[in-house]
Amino acid sequence: MTATYTFDVFSSLDGFGTTSGDWGGYWGKQGPELLEHRLALYSEEQRVVFGADTYRVFARMLAASTEDSEVRDPWVTRMRELPATVVSSTLEGPLDWPDATLASGDAVDVVARLKKESEVPLRSHGSLSLNRALMAAGLVDFVQVTIFPVITGRTGTEPVFQGAADFDLELVDSRILDGRTQQLVYRPTLHA
Repeated sequence: MTATYTFDVFSSLDGFGTTSGDWGGYWGKQGPELLEHRLALYSEEQRVVFGADTYRVFARMLAASTEDSEVRDPWVTRMRELPATVVSSTLEGPLDWPDATLASGDAVDVVARLKKESEVPLRSHGSLSLNRALMAAGLVDFVQVTIFPVITGRTGTEPVFQGAADFDLELVDSRILDGRTQQLVYRPTLHA
């Protein structure tokens, strides 16, 4: 059996994964339903997969945070407790993550192997360039996009799908959280 792989990403309505503005985390739009749902998603047994840049961002944010900051939301704490694979040709161990394995080499080869060997589902939060490459290789089973109700036309950075291949998407789940934030889950197939 092959493990499923979910590319889990936060986005503004106009498709940006981050912002250079003063919006704050979640663009300031998190609510209790969103946070409870995120915790439920990460409460299931799974392996987290990160690219080097996203791992560095999370490790830096967590190291600089306090127990009361939103960086330490319960779902993020739970994500940090899960086994993780960090795919990188530039990082050196040991990693500042409790149960992380550093995997060097081509990300497509690493994740293809993980999908064959893992007894639990795989999930990657962020890691945009990594996941665009995995989508192009047909290794992403689900794209889960959480769309926050903001347009960041002037301050948006990191377009989520910039440079990605063309995909047809089959909607497999949708929900509205806190009456304003949408979560859409798609099954992608390369557009022929």
